[in-house]
Amino acid sequence: MPIFDFLKGQFIDVIAWTDDTRDTMVWRFERYGNEIKYGAKLTVREGQAAVFVYEGQLADVFGPGLYELETNNMPIMTSLQSWSYGFQSPFKAEVYFVSTTRFTDQKWGTKNPITTRDPEFGPVRLRAFGTYAMRVTDPGLFIKEIVGTDGEFTTDEVNNQIRNIVVQEVSRVLAGSKIPVLDMAANTQDLGKLVAEAIKPTITAYGLSIPEFYIENISLPEEVERVLDKRTSMGIVGDLNKFTQFSAAEALGAAAANPNGTMGAGLGMGMGFGMAGGAGPWGSAPQAPQTHAAPPPPPPPAAETQWHIALNGQTQGPFGPRDLERMAREGTFSRETHVWTAGQDGWKRAAEVPGLATVFAQVPPPPPPAG
Repeated sequence: MPIFDFLKGQFIDVIAWTDDTRDTMVWRFERYGNEIKYGAKLTVREGQAAVFVYEGQLADVFGPGLYELETNNMPIMTSLQSWSYGFQSPFKAEVYFVSTTRFTDQKWGTKNPITTRDPEFGPVRLRAFGTYAMRVTDPGLFIKEIVGTDGEFTTDEVNNQIRNIVVQEVSRVLAGSKIPVLDMAANTQDLGKLVAEAIKPTITAYGLSIPEFYIENISLPEEVERVLDKRTSMGIVGDLNKFTQFSAAEALGAAAANPNGTMGAGLGMGMGFGMAGGAGPWGSAPQAPQTHAAPPPPPPPAAETQWHIALNGQTQGPFGPRDLERMAREGTFSRETHVWTAGQDGWKRAAEVPGLATVFAQVPPPPPPAG
């Protein structure tokens, strides 16, 4: 075997990357002088791509596989270096390995509250946070637009930019959704799809994609949540008079169970005097007739249902039943008008809502067609 063939075989390079991290997106193959032997072996594993850069210009991109670097499988490099047929000298090029796997559990969140108008509470401030997954779909474009000459590029270096894009679109979607705050938890999936579609063009221009996007929570400020908790508690309590009587009875029972306490002693003495005052020399005296306490007042009437109506593509309201009756008599509200109230599944024609039947009780239906 000729000595030249022997030496050439001894100096064939093996170019490969074994990634043992979870956040490295791009890694530059370190080669002294960036000199690569003609016919070097290139190994690109599943979930990787290899990008060749020659003198700052993007050259060939290789997907998963085993390659022997020659002129026939490096068309762009051959053109840039003006290689002639059968060229077998070493060449200089930078090799970047790009991970094309999914990078999951990337965090996002709103730094500042989002101000929106709620149909029930009025202006409110919201915060939101969640996660997303990203992956490189165009390795060459990603190197060109984002990485540059960075020898080791991680997810942290691109997450800040993506988070800014996400938060901007989340703010726009939430502010324009017109979904009541109390119903947003049931619509996070649909809102997440709207955000993912909105950021797709910008992310694609970076050579990336967002295959998964989740809104995990939408919350009110703490002070508003405390007021809402009080409102919820009042709804659970129901009749405040009965609740006050029940609390007082519990407090008396607890005091009587503690005979060593001052209140327990006083309560016991009061009960003793009451029993002694009812007894005479001939035994127990007849008890005086007890007067019954006045019954508690009835609970307040239930709040009227508030309705929103759609007119000429705009939402108006809320209106109570009396408002709708007046509007029906004036002709500005009809059975064909679309209405919505909290808890209703989407917009419906007024004629399809049983709760609005009384609104049209005094309004005649449309006259039959002429002839």
